[in-house]
Amino acid sequence: MSAIKKFAGQTAIYGISTVIARFLNFFLTPVYVGLYSPKVYGIFSLMYSWASMFNALLAFGMETTYFRYLNKYENDKQKVYNNTFFTVSLIAFTFLLFSFLFVGDIAAWMQRGTVYDPDYARYIKYFIYILVADVLAVIPFAKLRADGRSIRYSIIKFTNIVTFIGLNLLFIFVFPMIIKEGWFGAEYLTDWYREGWVGYVFISNLIASLITLLLLMPELLKLTFSYDISLLKEMLVYSLPVLIANISFIINENIDKVFLGQLLPAEIAEQEVGIYAACYKIAVFLSIFINAFRLGAEPFFFSQAKNKNATETYARIMDYFVIAVSLIFVFLVANIELLKYFIYKKDASEQALYWSGLKIVPILLFGYVSLGIYINLSIWYKLSDQTRYGLYISGIGAILTIILNIIFIPKFSYMASAWISLTAYTVMMILSYLWGQRNYPIPYKLKKNIIYLLASICIVFVAFVVFDRNLIVGNALFLIFTVTILFTERKEIKLILGTK
Repeated sequence: MSAIKKFAGQTAIYGISTVIARFLNFFLTPVYVGLYSPKVYGIFSLMYSWASMFNALLAFGMETTYFRYLNKYENDKQKVYNNTFFTVSLIAFTFLLFSFLFVGDIAAWMQRGTVYDPDYARYIKYFIYILVADVLAVIPFAKLRADGRSIRYSIIKFTNIVTFIGLNLLFIFVFPMIIKEGWFGAEYLTDWYREGWVGYVFISNLIASLITLLLLMPELLKLTFSYDISLLKEMLVYSLPVLIANISFIINENIDKVFLGQLLPAEIAEQEVGIYAACYKIAVFLSIFINAFRLGAEPFFFSQAKNKNATETYARIMDYFVIAVSLIFVFLVANIELLKYFIYKKDASEQALYWSGLKIVPILLFGYVSLGIYINLSIWYKLSDQTRYGLYISGIGAILTIILNIIFIPKFSYMASAWISLTAYTVMMILSYLWGQRNYPIPYKLKKNIIYLLASICIVFVAFVVFDRNLIVGNALFLIFTVTILFTERKEIKLILGTK
């Protein structure tokens, strides 16, 4: 139980830092929208969409591989650290070399035949540097998590976000004010500063990424220049399915927005994508908890693998996780009439359009519930070195997402995308459970967990549909649900708190 308390404490630290980071990033969204035209903001969005895909590719699944091989080679942790870091570094610098050779071609291709903008090449160069800096930080960050140094991990991540935001505000607001008011340095800034240039966002990101690498220098200095080729071959066999599974996951997360833009009539496509993307932001509140859980869970699960009661520990954590996501799911839906102001617009007609999409939020939220349970379940194939199953499961999810979106988007628009997202994640969750119990049995309390999930769905249906999102009724139901869980789980709660 002490191990679970430690895990809960570290997850809480990751959770607080993740919540703060997400909210600070959300703060920049209205700033960008207010400053840049839709066309310029499109450049910004496109660059970061590509970056998210390349991040997964360049990391090559080595983060998960690092945790697994620390567990397998407890007496050779330094060798594992060296191998994973230098593998990622080799991939990163190879990418750096080849991508720089084709920057102009990439820029021309991304502009799709429009008048060539030389700034595009600059943007791409910035992002190449950002990607390399970020991928070099992956394994040092994994080391901090494996060593249980969640506070240091969170401080560095928080510093990265604060630096990024601070530099954005400097470029967007402070420098123009200095020039306008003729303050000290105005003449110098006038020589090079370009007001409203989106490239400053990317420069801010690059500087923040480089500062992060500097803060990770103590971990980087612990590297030794030794490389075990035989161990590397074994690691690559393990990590390759993880890489492909990660790419499939990115497809599940992002391809629906692409299809909405391509499969709907041109006159409504952008509007429908906008409504879907805006309402998706409310569902992101649950993904914050899931991400915090993942940061704490992955190293913890691997560290517990050799304990004789490991499977019982995993099952108990699943119980707590299901309770937590069920409560968050109900709470968010109960308060959707407040959360909808997160996508507030002054124009009444535009506001009505955005809020017309609120009906997809409960669907997206339960999709995240299924995804979180799948992430919890996925430990079985990572611990048993059967990562090919991760590839199969994510691949099936990606195929479902692609085929069903193509079939149903033309008729049902973003409602189809929401239900398909839920369907894909639920199928992945069920497959992982069935294959896992066959290959690496864990004594999950299936009936109990299903009861909590079904109860949360029923409460959400009553609050959202029957009582039409009434705040008082929704929160009353949430309170009843919470009290019921506290009473039912009172013995477990006492054990965790150490009062029994």
